[in-house]
Amino acid sequence: MLQSLALRDFVIVDRLEIHFSNGFTVLTGETGAGKSLLADALALAVGDRADAGVIRAGSQRCEIEAVFDADGSLQDWLIDQGLDDDGLCVMRRLIDAGGRSRCFINGRQVTLQQLREAGEFLVDLHGQHAHQSLLKSVAQRQILDAFAGATVLAQGVAEAYRDWQSALQTLAEAERVQADSALEAERLRWQVEDLQQLGFHADQWETLQAEHDRMAHAAQLANGLTMIQQWLVEGEPSVDGLLQQAVSQLESMLAWDARLQPAHALLSSMQAELGETLHVLRYSAEHLDVDAASLQDMEQRIAAVISAARKYRVQPHELAEVLATACQRLSALETLADTTRLAGLAKDAEAKWRAQAMRLSDMRQQAADRLSTDVSELMQQLALAGGVFRVGLEPVVDGYVGGLEQVTFLVASHSTAELRPLAKVASGGELSRISLALQTAVSRVASVPVLVFDEVDVGIGGGVAEMVGRLLRQLAQSRQVICITHLPQVAALGQHHLQVSKSREQDGIISQLTVLDAEGRVEEVSRMLGGVQITEATRAHAREMLRIG
Repeated sequence: MLQSLALRDFVIVDRLEIHFSNGFTVLTGETGAGKSLLADALALAVGDRADAGVIRAGSQRCEIEAVFDADGSLQDWLIDQGLDDDGLCVMRRLIDAGGRSRCFINGRQVTLQQLREAGEFLVDLHGQHAHQSLLKSVAQRQILDAFAGATVLAQGVAEAYRDWQSALQTLAEAERVQADSALEAERLRWQVEDLQQLGFHADQWETLQAEHDRMAHAAQLANGLTMIQQWLVEGEPSVDGLLQQAVSQLESMLAWDARLQPAHALLSSMQAELGETLHVLRYSAEHLDVDAASLQDMEQRIAAVISAARKYRVQPHELAEVLATACQRLSALETLADTTRLAGLAKDAEAKWRAQAMRLSDMRQQAADRLSTDVSELMQQLALAGGVFRVGLEPVVDGYVGGLEQVTFLVASHSTAELRPLAKVASGGELSRISLALQTAVSRVASVPVLVFDEVDVGIGGGVAEMVGRLLRQLAQSRQVICITHLPQVAALGQHHLQVSKSREQDGIISQLTVLDAEGRVEEVSRMLGGVQITEATRAHAREMLRIG
């Protein structure tokens, strides 16, 4: 269940922390007080997309934190993700003025996708405009799939269909460009063969140039090395001789002044390093022999590389990239040329999609009958006596991204009326009630523990409103139900009552929340019944509604 929701600098909320209880909780308040903001905040906490518009004016960022009990499948998921924390799931969202957000679960930073995955185990949100989207074919299909427990399979069907269509497009493209690609492939093969024969790699160019410089200046190098060695050991006086004299002189002086020991050690070290230097110089001189043939081969190699670079209009070090690009393009063209293989891939992709789509069709067919019965029964409770609801499944011969059938919700206003598509027959009030019946039916089979209804009772009043409240209270016997409502009939049936209000503070309008006691509920239900002027008769009516509820 949802234990608490904490907000900071969210729209018109500066700081707010709400603690929730099991059962049926209602949130009420005047229009514009911020009731629906709480549902919006909870949606963000479980992974909805966010923008900077949710940050309270004058603030740099907003913060939302929702604390849930974690058990069952969610606990297993948290353990798999390395996010478990003693049976809790603390979901936190930070959104800054640039619209960027950071997500956390149990104090550890996670991706937005991980936040959404955790949220799918926890909350089912029914927005106040759900009845409007209900007229769309996609929404109707999604509702049936949710009722059938086939949402994940439906997503797999859609993905498999897109893979199949992509394979068909690749095959069609291959057949279209087959003639042109043959000429391009031939040109690329010649280019690849030419560059492979050159055998040049990008990291060779600097090495090649450096080796050529060494070979071309071998005579100068030999003369220089000879001169250096003469200065160091063969000249009169030589550096080696002078250094040896200095070491000997200092050594004889140490007996008189021990402070000269560091200087003696340094000169001794210099003498040793001079020996190492001479070794390196002699080795280099001995390996300077370069014959004219080797130098000529090196110059021919450099000339070949420069010639190839000019041919392909690139710098020498870019030749390897030209070869890699040509190989990649040639591989792609050869793939396109193999239309038989591509046709086989397209056939396999279709078979994979069709197998999943047929499984989905079976689940939809079974669920359609159950959903039709459940919604029809709920309609009788919502002042739609005699009304009939049916889920129509119309086969699509070639299939589409949604599967092998179109889903259409059909309604008859009474038992003898003809079933017609929902979009053509339902009035605004009827649509709201049918939407609520659908949401209630789907929620009954859902596995999530928290159900949030945000003013789904719009367009409903009187005795129907009371029946709405009773349906929600029935759901609360097995789930935690939170309902944002403007109807006193629904509010009176809540087991817990929270009132949202707003006030003008020094830094703007602030939304506040109050947990109502018995007398507070009387006043709030009275306000919902009677408006500005609340009479004793209104209060008596409110008390009666609360007593019956």
